[in-house]
Amino acid sequence: MTPPKTKKIILFDGVCNLCNGAIQFVIKRDKKEEFLFAPLQSKTGQQLLAERGINTKKVDSIILIEPNVVYYTKSDAALEIAKNLNTPWKFIHLFKVFPKGFRDFVYDFIAKNRYNWYGKKEQCMVPTPELKARFLD
Repeated sequence: MTPPKTKKIILFDGVCNLCNGAIQFVIKRDKKEEFLFAPLQSKTGQQLLAERGINTKKVDSIILIEPNVVYYTKSDAALEIAKNLNTPWKFIHLFKVFPKGFRDFVYDFIAKNRYNWYGKKEQCMVPTPELKARFLD
């Protein structure tokens, strides 16, 4: 499936419980339905990564893609996603005042330990029929 050029796409680790929880959090607070979602492990996820030359050995959790514009990784992705959520969550974006090196250090620490702390699924989450249209294969 070719993703629409008008929607932002969140790529996420489909087997990570923390990442799946983060996606559920975003879905509930994305009232304008600005985001589509694809597991990194999916065909579409792999295609989008390859098109942008993103190495999943360096970035293996959440990536935000704004088609024909830019993509964000690590803490920048998380903060850009938050900026698009409803209030009060959009104010998390204010953490961008902290230096990127510090933010990414914290992000990488959490990402490195996410399976130990939150667990891992055997397969990617299956969206409910109501949400299926927001997930890319």
